[in-house]
Amino acid sequence: MIFLAQDPETLRVDSPVDAADPRFPDYVASLVGAPVERGDAYTVLHNGDETFPAMLAAIDGAKSRISFETYVYKDGQIGDRFVEALAAAAKRGVVVRAVLDPIGSLMKPDNRDRLEQAGAKLSWFNPIRVTTIDVANYRTHRKTLVVDGRVAFTGGMGVADHWLGNAQDQDHWRDTHFKITGPAVRALEASFYENWIESGGRSAPALDPEMPPHATAARSIVLWSNPMSGASNVKLLYLLAISAARQSIDIANPYFVPDHVSIDLFRDAVKRGVRVRVMVAGVRNDTYITRLNSVRLYGALLDAGVAIYEYDRTMMHHKIMIVDGLWSTIGTANFDNRSFSHNEESNVCLCDERFADELTQTFEADITVCQRVTKEGWRRRSIFEKTLEAFASFVQDQV
Repeated sequence: MIFLAQDPETLRVDSPVDAADPRFPDYVASLVGAPVERGDAYTVLHNGDETFPAMLAAIDGAKSRISFETYVYKDGQIGDRFVEALAAAAKRGVVVRAVLDPIGSLMKPDNRDRLEQAGAKLSWFNPIRVTTIDVANYRTHRKTLVVDGRVAFTGGMGVADHWLGNAQDQDHWRDTHFKITGPAVRALEASFYENWIESGGRSAPALDPEMPPHATAARSIVLWSNPMSGASNVKLLYLLAISAARQSIDIANPYFVPDHVSIDLFRDAVKRGVRVRVMVAGVRNDTYITRLNSVRLYGALLDAGVAIYEYDRTMMHHKIMIVDGLWSTIGTANFDNRSFSHNEESNVCLCDERFADELTQTFEADITVCQRVTKEGWRRRSIFEKTLEAFASFVQDQV
């Protein structure tokens, strides 16, 4: 029997269906209210060297429409290249719609003018105004590009120069993005139009013919969360997968601040023989308060039997979970209360052994450059560090 209890802080879940059970995708779909799509194809894109050329090639080849949403857009080498590509598409008659978050994104007036003069339509999600200050904390953290309703991109990457390159040094981030074709593309574009309409957009495309499935074994579920709904399907997804694990859980997430219910679920998983590994951003971290809250919780996780690895070569930013070598979750959500309660997020979960194996290979490669956290090392933190963590705990629900 499943047990769900939603309150302002926690969501408790116990899954009676194993992740390897053929019924698990349908079981998850019934709980999150999203259909199971069959026959999608996924391409893993590592870092800016693989991701940006693929995204820009799709934009340059667009025939009818481009739907683009991101939390982070920064002017610079790659930001200017995206503006150039989007403006060129609009000039040749492609309908270009873009939603940016005003907290995470900064665009110089020249680039705004260039897009608008080319005919592109640009909207800002939840602008900060005196009349909207009560909901200013709600942001769109989604990162979606859909071209012609036929190909989609999502994952951890925004548009900024620190994503360029191949994570070769501390100035270039480690991240993973995904190219998707098949029936799931329609659902990802639907998540874009939810925020496009909320941001003042007045038009949406006509319903496209259903995308034909590829000859793949993938069964996919696309879901998105909206903080106004009062419950997070993305959090429910994570907790269901943890509860359903019987062999292994591998999580790579930069901002990992689990609540006590999540820690309990990890502890229960270890007790039933599940190997749990969590990879987090280490000292190379762009959000110090989040790191303080994460480190503060290491002790409880280590006591629960969770193996923790810190990626210190540069900022690690991708969001991946692999369960039992079969069930994978990719997308934009961090494992923290901000993503679960305050942000608009979109994730894709899929049952596909081949894809899970590819993600596992990525995880294993990244773990070779990580430092494993030990209980002894964690206990040796200075009084100063522990004091900072104690103060940071007061804003744990905001990070």
